[in-house]
Amino acid sequence: MDRKSFIQRSAFGAALVFVPATLQSKERACLEKTAVNNKPKIVTDADGEVLNVIGDIQTHKLLGKDTGNQIVEWANNVPPGVGIPPHVHTKEDEIFRVVKGQVEIMVDGEVTILNEGDVAFAPKNIPHSWTVIGTENAKMITSAFPAGIEHMFVELSKLPEGPPDFNKVAEICGKHGISFI
Repeated sequence: MDRKSFIQRSAFGAALVFVPATLQSKERACLEKTAVNNKPKIVTDADGEVLNVIGDIQTHKLLGKDTGNQIVEWANNVPPGVGIPPHVHTKEDEIFRVVKGQVEIMVDGEVTILNEGDVAFAPKNIPHSWTVIGTENAKMITSAFPAGIEHMFVELSKLPEGPPDFNKVAEICGKHGISFI
């Protein structure tokens, strides 16, 4: 093998060895940085901050501050007839998991009845809504990612009791990238 072929092959071989190692090193540094910001957290069913968000009783389990702003998760405990009208998120995707009861959910115009154990995914920029149906309260675990929507829920929970002022609700939601349709 002549010198030129050896150098070309050696350079190519070195690239195969060092480039992935460099990428792995950067990936590892990124993961380590995230791990430093996130601490493990165990949340029991009874734990969390309870908010009454216009009749939607939410127990916030994981907040953005707990997850490096990756995800927020809360449990809804909602009586029959209560729900959220059609709306669109521009910042976060949502996952709805029914633990107890029945929830009628609409995602992108398709209406489905979710029973215990069922899950629905509502991506951002897609209209969706939900309403508890049946005769018992529904318990639903809702996740939104990335986090941030929890700040809107805190604002909404501070509204006066009684029938909500829809214009005020729409204004608060609009500040957080959510619009009603």
